[in-house]
Amino acid sequence: MYETHGTVVGTVITDPIKRETASGEEVMSFRMASNVRRRDRESGEWVDGGTLYLTVSCWRRLVQGVGASLMKGDPIIAHGELRTNEYRTRDGEPRSDLEMRAAAIGPDLARCSARLDRSARTRSATAADDAEGETAAESEGPDGEDGALDERVEALVG
Repeated sequence: MYETHGTVVGTVITDPIKRETASGEEVMSFRMASNVRRRDRESGEWVDGGTLYLTVSCWRRLVQGVGASLMKGDPIIAHGELRTNEYRTRDGEPRSDLEMRAAAIGPDLARCSARLDRSARTRSATAADDAEGETAAESEGPDGEDGALDERVEALVG
């Protein structure tokens, strides 16, 4: 049972691999590394600290998003439930591995830029509006205008 939640900032170090469980549920997993760089006050140089390695598993809705978005080398932020998996190697050596069952994963925008695919969200919003019998342009905005604010925002966002 996972009990400890945490957020790790790091880099994807293996390409995500999708597999199917015995019950038919899809899971995607990859390895990530997180390391610290600190400035040595005496020398003024940047020095690398230790590295944390962990396996990240993604379930349900994350499978599609991670599969379409991430690859080895990408800088990410991962949040989820952490646990230690203890096992023995073929030679009988005891080992432990840190695992995260991810709840959310995203790009580390301090180290990259990202472009969002809003098409699915736009289609869902339009379908919900149509089901209620009005479109965004027909609805009255918070300032009393009949959708003019929505149209200006849409023109800016694209």
